[in-house]
Amino acid sequence: MVKIGIIGVGTVGEAVIKNLEKNKEIIKARAGKEIKVVKGVVKNLNKKRDINIPLTTNYKEVTQDPEIDIVVELIGGVDKAYEIVKDALLNNKAVVTANKALLAYHRFELQKIAKTPFEYEASVAGGIPIIKALRDGLSANHILEIKGIINGTCNYILTEMKKGRNYQEVLKEAQEKGYAEANPTFDVGGFDAAHKLLILASIAYNIDAKPEDILIEGIENINLTDIEFAKEFGYEIKLLGIAKKVKNQIELRVHPTLIKKEEMISKVEGVMNAISVKGDVVGETMYYGPGAGGNPTASAVISDIIEIVRGNNSPMLGYKIPLEIENLSLKPIEEIESKYYLRIAVNDKIGVLEKIAHILASNNISIASFLQKPKEKYVKLLFSTHKCKEKEIKKAIKEIEKQEFVIKPINYIRIEE
Repeated sequence: MVKIGIIGVGTVGEAVIKNLEKNKEIIKARAGKEIKVVKGVVKNLNKKRDINIPLTTNYKEVTQDPEIDIVVELIGGVDKAYEIVKDALLNNKAVVTANKALLAYHRFELQKIAKTPFEYEASVAGGIPIIKALRDGLSANHILEIKGIINGTCNYILTEMKKGRNYQEVLKEAQEKGYAEANPTFDVGGFDAAHKLLILASIAYNIDAKPEDILIEGIENINLTDIEFAKEFGYEIKLLGIAKKVKNQIELRVHPTLIKKEEMISKVEGVMNAISVKGDVVGETMYYGPGAGGNPTASAVISDIIEIVRGNNSPMLGYKIPLEIENLSLKPIEEIESKYYLRIAVNDKIGVLEKIAHILASNNISIASFLQKPKEKYVKLLFSTHKCKEKEIKKAIKEIEKQEFVIKPINYIRIEE
């Protein structure tokens, strides 16, 4: 029998316990051994839970128990989780985690400590087996690009806004349905997706970047005018996590993105997640499914437990030896190149369009398309540009915003084609 200790018996923890029991026969057949949760760690022993295992508030009763083989960490957060997982590894326990924030900051340090199996399938895209696909199934490939809808909350909001509903209305509904937290900043600000992207990029490129190192923007400034522009020009707006190899540099960025309606990933709606991976050998592969929730996440956690019990021991981040040949580095944010969409609110005066076009041109930016949307008190000018650098578009935006005819901050969205 393989004995499991679970640290954090919330929605996912309870789902893991229940599904291990419910499917114990098929799990035993697939793993080759019986798997049993023997202890759980919680904050509050008095809280009513629909499970029947011994509980404690002291995590060391799990991480330092010689009878426990695998520690499952499900508390979330960074510092406390790192302390717990580190203690488990130093006590020669195999570890399974669903904690994307922990891995976004400490994945390489934990890899150095880990002498036992360390699995984390549930940390990215819930029930979608993207970690195993990227680390094992696509291991023959140089990964050229990863493009993912990896936050269901944002995807739900943007999907509903296509029906003509405004951002605040849909956000409130998402909170009521439990898709968004009371404080939704982590989701709608792009930070959740950024943590997941960093994990995927580590497997694809062996690159150690932190959230503070990469471009992260959320969906808070998207409005119905942007949705209308996207529709008119054959685009969908999605919050994407993008990892891209450009020569010997890696672009890592999370932001709202205009993508062509013909792309498969543009068709993913509601709270679902999807990830496109392009390899130099296989071409493009696509992974779709539920990105969160008790049972989908528990499915991924249990699959990791089974892998460990089987004796499979893939290297944590997919590399047995350092990737020294290419010497890949993180591309500076200001050097990233993209096409852009701009929404500029202006007073309706002669010469405004000419002045904006001049400022863009002086920053090496050419206009690809243009629309004008009249309002009662002002005019909305909508532009798309040809490809330019991040530093060029930001400099141009600052210059335009200083003009006396501009009445609101400029909103811009990157176009990915």
